[in-house]
Amino acid sequence: MVEFLASPLGIGLTILAQILLLVVLLLMSLAVLLYADRKIWAAVQMRKGPNVVGPFGLLQSFADFFKYALKEIVIPAGADRAIFLMAPMITFTLSMIAWAVIPFGDGWAIAELNVAILYVFAVSSLEVYGIIMGGWASNSKYPFLGSLRSAAQMISYEVSIGLILIGVIISTGSLNLTDIVRAQHGDLGFLNWYWLPHLPMVFLFFISALAETNRPPFDLPEAESELVAGYQVEYSSTPFLLFMIGEYATIVLMTALISLIFFGGWLSPVPFLPDGALWMVGKMLVIFFLISMVKAIVPRYRYDQLMRLGWKVFLPFSLAWVVLVAFLARYEVLGGFWARWPEVLVVIQ
Repeated sequence: MVEFLASPLGIGLTILAQILLLVVLLLMSLAVLLYADRKIWAAVQMRKGPNVVGPFGLLQSFADFFKYALKEIVIPAGADRAIFLMAPMITFTLSMIAWAVIPFGDGWAIAELNVAILYVFAVSSLEVYGIIMGGWASNSKYPFLGSLRSAAQMISYEVSIGLILIGVIISTGSLNLTDIVRAQHGDLGFLNWYWLPHLPMVFLFFISALAETNRPPFDLPEAESELVAGYQVEYSSTPFLLFMIGEYATIVLMTALISLIFFGGWLSPVPFLPDGALWMVGKMLVIFFLISMVKAIVPRYRYDQLMRLGWKVFLPFSLAWVVLVAFLARYEVLGGFWARWPEVLVVIQ
């Protein structure tokens, strides 16, 4: 058995099993998170939300899944049939393969890449093609305008996200997500995490993640007041489901990145408790709750306000932060202070 697992066939089957396990767990978690998302909105708006299908409405997400899977696929008469069906598959596939380098524990990743951040950034950049193809292939002005909005929005906020990540890379000296988490390990628990030295970037990354994933208050590509449902208005049944799963998978991916980069990933917040994947999952759930609350309480931006925020506020601010972090790293100001941080706390006490 050991020899078989060490053979190329055994290694390939092991990796395939890991991929299938990750995809199944991710899809199951998306069903639960969608239920939680709707319950949070309902609580804020003082209504019940899903409460009929299954106990407490827990099976509502699965009922919606079967509804989408069993409905007829309707393709507009003037649409480009091949590209119309290919677009949601591209969106779904890219949202899944980005998870290959996300570690849930030390060594708990399908692919332990030294350039993991570049991989995630490249895959997330390609996701815009699925949206553009879907809007263009629908042969309708409203999906096309929605896809153009989404393309401009995703490109704009990917720039600020990239600059924020550069600051973290300079602090760590590595593009590997596991190394970034290890660099946040220390005797002070959560005070060693990067949320403290990179505090302004935590807020910028969170807001940019909302815009990157078309979440409210930046859901302009799906603005029902002027574009109905945007780039996916002509989609129904399984293709629409693939678009929705891809969007939610990317949202959860952003919660994982925020947890890994700023909040220590699987590290325990206090030194006397063991590290583990449960900490990672718990941090992702807290961040997802904040994303849901933003949708419930923050009004939608106008499109010109969205572009102004990205190019005139976030871009200069994140670029200035990269310069500051590079200066501190060059003269070892940040590293020296961080190494003496426990002594500073003792003096303060």
